[in-house]
Amino acid sequence: MNRILAITGLVLASTGLSGCIAAAVPIAAAAGVVKTSQDSKARKRSKRQQTAPAPQPGQVYTTEDGQKVQVTNLTALPTPGEAAVAPVAAKPVPGSVPPEMQFLYGSGEASALSLQAYAALWTYVHGELRFRRDKSQITSVVMTRDSTLTSPKFGTCGKRPMAVVFDVDETVLLNLGFESDAARRGPGYDQGRWTRWEETGADKVEAVPGAAETIAALRSDGITVIFNTNRSASTAPFTIEALNRAGLGPVTLGDTLILRDDNAPSGKDERRWQIAERYCIVAMGGDQLGDFSDLFNAKDLSTPARRNTTSNTLIAPLWGHGWFILPNPVYGSGLKGGMDEVFPKDKQWADPAEEKK
Repeated sequence: MNRILAITGLVLASTGLSGCIAAAVPIAAAAGVVKTSQDSKARKRSKRQQTAPAPQPGQVYTTEDGQKVQVTNLTALPTPGEAAVAPVAAKPVPGSVPPEMQFLYGSGEASALSLQAYAALWTYVHGELRFRRDKSQITSVVMTRDSTLTSPKFGTCGKRPMAVVFDVDETVLLNLGFESDAARRGPGYDQGRWTRWEETGADKVEAVPGAAETIAALRSDGITVIFNTNRSASTAPFTIEALNRAGLGPVTLGDTLILRDDNAPSGKDERRWQIAERYCIVAMGGDQLGDFSDLFNAKDLSTPARRNTTSNTLIAPLWGHGWFILPNPVYGSGLKGGMDEVFPKDKQWADPAEEKK
């Protein structure tokens, strides 16, 4: 709590209380380097040519900078005298850490982003809402059932107690154990393995930077903290244990911990509306847009359109003012889109030097 209070104390003082795995691992083609040792003509026949053993396909080498490379196809070597060409593409080497995992679980940048999000949430809830004289007029940040992304609607809270709703995985809890196993195995998700992780990995997690301090501060302010997660109801005891071990508890199943029933859809709107019937939800935190509304995951919503709804509609003012997003480049609904969807055609560039060839 001291860390989050210290951070937001500075923010409040200065503002006056104003308001998912595919990794590209460079693989270089390799081959033996032949070195022939030759003496005088008289001893030429008595001297053996010394040749280093040629590496075989499948062999993995570690370079001086710690990067792993794998020999995949010796026939892909450039011909003698040919100019340098691009490395031969190959599948990622199991055991190497994908860049997205390096960022989320290992980088100071990701830690800073998380701290920033939690500091902003605390500033909003503690610094703005608590000074409202008529708290009955505070508006819930959960969109009503008749909302659309272009026309979001919200209701006032009346006398319902204030609450903040969080997703769990990669929002308040980092699944270090599961993702380390995934990094060793390489790409591919297995639901059975995830279930076993939920059951046995409670001691291999840690809180997202800023989460434990902010949650403790919210509770001290009299605000209820609720977790709405797609973790399975069948593994509830293990999820409770994981939250407690990470310093995020206590929680009460069915009240402050809402889990997904087995075989139920992954959408969270229905659960959000049920929570909103009992509490005034003044803020939400998540790492996926679906942690705020299922409308973001509509099948007919293209990648560019989905992105635009966050900034070019009435949704935009909610970011940092009720809705707080955490970084997650490892998995999730945001990891999609083809070349022309991610990079608009009128913004694509090609190196002029290459076009002249």
